Parts: sequence; structure tokens; C-alpha cells
Amino acid sequence: MGELVLDMGRQPACDHFPPLDDLAADPDYPLRMWLCARCGLAQLAEDPTVPDEPRGVEPRALTMQAAQAVAGVVAAGLVPDAGTAIEHASPHGGSWLGLLADHGIRPCDGGAAADIVVDSFGLMHDGDQAAALAQRARELAPGGVLLVQYHSLAAILRHNQWNAVRHGHPVYLSTPTMVDMLRSVGLQTVAAWHFDLYGGTVLVAARHAGEPDASVRRLIEDELAAGVTDAAALRELARSADDTAHALRRWLTDARDSGRVVLGYGAASRAVPLLNHAAIGPELLPGVADASPHKQGRRFPGVGVPIIAPDALLSRRPDEVVLFVPDMLDEIRQRFPSIERDGGSWVLLEPAPRVVAPVVPVPVGQSPKGSVT
Repeated sequence: MGELVLDMGRQPACDHFPPLDDLAADPDYPLRMWLCARCGLAQLAEDPTVPDEPRGVEPRALTMQAAQAVAGVVAAGLVPDAGTAIEHASPHGGSWLGLLADHGIRPCDGGAAADIVVDSFGLMHDGDQAAALAQRARELAPGGVLLVQYHSLAAILRHNQWNAVRHGHPVYLSTPTMVDMLRSVGLQTVAAWHFDLYGGTVLVAARHAGEPDASVRRLIEDELAAGVTDAAALRELARSADDTAHALRRWLTDARDSGRVVLGYGAASRAVPLLNHAAIGPELLPGVADASPHKQGRRFPGVGVPIIAPDALLSRRPDEVVLFVPDMLDEIRQRFPSIERDGGSWVLLEPAPRVVAPVVPVPVGQSPKGSVT
């Protein structure tokens, strides 16, 4: 039992970026979110796509957050002085094994149970949550800890991140639902952490025995208040989608009509539903740069916007650059200072285009700061 809470119509697969010279029509598929009335899990009603995303470049924000997460788990006393780990890989990249190795944890030999099982942004790509969690529970040695990290559905609601709903992400996890699902495979959630990454990333720790601490109880209450199991709250994402798409298209149209050169940065999968819902093609956005050589020379499905190398972006000396991965702002503006030095600006979305003010010079030894207008 459940109900449909979001219908984005038909969309191309968000992780399929065809070659630029491939002019064939891109197949599209229904993109709809369904909320289970029994377990409260938000999920795609159907997802017939096959994962096919070219390998991206891991953003610095992700590596920094991973270090913070491991430090938090160590401080909580959940990492033994020596032991083994199993890690479930994520299409988003990143690994915790090196960080755990610094604390005496080595990769587990094949077939053996591990003291630590890590799943960072992997579980949300698995359509069969029961089977995936049962597998992770089997991999866990007695007294071990399972670490599951995910982009919180509460963040999607609070920040109107409707374009986080996309093919290849069959489930949208919340802490109340995650705690219940872990309990169903014999694991008790004992601790939780919240990070700012992606607007709201949650890490939970689960063991075969134990009781939730105050951090778990606070997150459950906080996310329930955000509406993670409320169909009415989730239905508001449809209005957010229309508002964001209309605002971006209007802004790009005004820029073109005024003669401003606008390009994009970050050929992320989340940009695919946004560009398609807003019907933004090369006439409004001539190119989106990406550091991954595997994506360069390809195009966004459905709308045909080319993916270019960063050098090609810089040579155009754009007036504005739309950043499709806001967590990368500090990293990208440091990597490409010539954008602002030549009079250009970075633009953030979510929910509407916002121009980032130029970096204000500061005394030597301090960090440069900018503001969003």
C-alpha cells in the first residue's frame, strides 16, 4: 500500500551521457516517486534504466566529509584498535578504506566477516533494500559495526532538491525508515551523525546489540518534522520542480537576450532532470564543463547540451558560470580564479539562480571569503 507523491513525466536516464555526435533520439522513461504507507520508504515507482554513468572526478567536499565521518566514528569508540573492513562501492566515488587503514583496519579477506562494513552512498542505488541490508548484516562479524551513509530525504524536502529524484536512485532514505529497516535484519542503530554535504548527509552506525543514543533520537524527530513520511510534504516537490525550472529558463533567456555569455560547470546526473524539465538546450546553455575526461565530448541526454573541457570554458571568458554541484563552489573557484579575475561570476541554483559575490581580498594568512547575493 502507498501512494504516488511525485510525477515528473518521462525523462531520459540521468546517468547516460551519449557521445556528442550521436544524434539518435534518447529513450525516456517514467520518473515517479512512490511512498510506501507501511514502511515509509520513498522510492521510484519504476526504474527500467541500466546504470551507465561515465566515471566522474571525486569532489574535494566528498573527501573532506569522509575524513570527518571516520573521525566521528573513531571518537565514538566504534573502531577497534585492529580489525578488518568490507566496503560497498558507490557510483559517487570515494573510499573510506585508506582512512580506516590509518586506524589499523585492513580490507577483509574474501568470504570472511568484517569488524566494520561501510556503505557510503551505495545503498540508495539498490532497488532491493531488504536483500542489500541482509547481505550487509551477514558480512558483519559479532561485535562489529555497520556504517551507512546517505543523502537524507529531509534535506531534499527542506532545500527543494527535487532533482535529487532521478533514475538510478531507486530509494530516498530517511533516518526513521533506515532505523526500522536495520532492525528488520537484526541490527540496532546506536549512533548517528549529520553533515552539511549535499545539503544534509546522514551517517548511522548499527550493531547486533545496543540502544539508540540521543543523536539517533534527535535525527528521527527532526526528519519526521521535515515530513519524510508525509505524502503531502513530498507532493510539494512537484511545485518546487516547476518553480526552479521556470526560474532557470527565465534567467538564461534574459542572459541570452542581453548578450551575456553563460556556460555551466559540473555534468552531474542531478542536472539531467533539471535541464530536461526546464527544456534548456544549447541555444540557452552552449556548454557545461566537467573535469572528467570520460564525460568530455559527450552531451546531456534529451536536451543535447555539450559537455566540454574546463579549458574550453575558460577560453570563452564567460560572464557567468552556472555551478550544478553547489558543494564544489569553494574548490572550483580556487581552481579557476580567472573566472572572477576576468570579471565573470559563479551562479548557484537551488532553488533559483543566485550570483555569488566576488571574493573579497583578505590579509595574508586568512581564508578568502565570498558571499551569495
